[in-house]
Amino acid sequence: MNDFHYHTPHSLAEAFALLRDFGDDIRIIAGGTALVLFMKQRLAQPGHLLSLQKIPGMDGIAATRSGIQLGAMCTHRKVETSPLLGETVPLLCETYRHVATVRIRNMATVGGGLVHADPNLDPPPSLIALDAQVVLASASGQRTLPVEELFLDYYETAMQPGEILTQVLVPPLPPNSGTAYFKFLPRTADDYATVSAAVRLTLGEDGGACEDVRIGLGSLGTTPIRARQAEAVLKGQRITPELMHRAGEAAQGEVDPLDDFRGSADYKRQMAGVFTRRALERALQQAQDRP
Repeated sequence: MNDFHYHTPHSLAEAFALLRDFGDDIRIIAGGTALVLFMKQRLAQPGHLLSLQKIPGMDGIAATRSGIQLGAMCTHRKVETSPLLGETVPLLCETYRHVATVRIRNMATVGGGLVHADPNLDPPPSLIALDAQVVLASASGQRTLPVEELFLDYYETAMQPGEILTQVLVPPLPPNSGTAYFKFLPRTADDYATVSAAVRLTLGEDGGACEDVRIGLGSLGTTPIRARQAEAVLKGQRITPELMHRAGEAAQGEVDPLDDFRGSADYKRQMAGVFTRRALERALQQAQDRP
């Protein structure tokens, strides 16, 4: 690992100034679970690191009229164990509980994981299913972006130079909704998934036809994927096993996985259909069981 200068600003204004002054030679560090490994492997060699740890207000979880606000510096463990999220958006607790091990979850942060843009991570599919947005702040202001639009390619995001991801915004679950997250691990808990699928399914007031559905898939391409064709199969229809099978088939056609030691591309493509169906089945049952 190369030598570097470590900066600990106490405000976003200070952080923006550092980003301006050092340009491409500075990297933001949150939990460090990914960046430190990159630096040890010399895949990243910044001369300066900017820590967000001492900037106040970056690690909160709050409920507002428009939904849930997650500070970018919230650890995965904090999300996993949040009573507020357990009551309002239990899918977040469920998903973050699946990330690696407790040791990693105690360090890794919500914002750091998203900015890392690894398509194999657990949270993005669920955040896509929940219609979440990220807040990107810079010296010139801030903008919001749907999570599904944040990712452009392997380890590449739509963030502009000088921007910091400060919050994740999750809207309230609509009435008559159910959610689910499934993943298949090829080896141990701290390995990446072979495939993952997240669903938010909303039924009509009579509990019959599908009013809305969002499906997020992970580990099946160069970015997390929103399975829009699979969603289109379901919207406006009464959900049946045959219809969920058709949605799974549609999901298989939307992914572009790679061969690796976790499975062949053909195997992963078939698993995309299987796990989409499983997530839909659980979300449907949850939606039907809600009072």
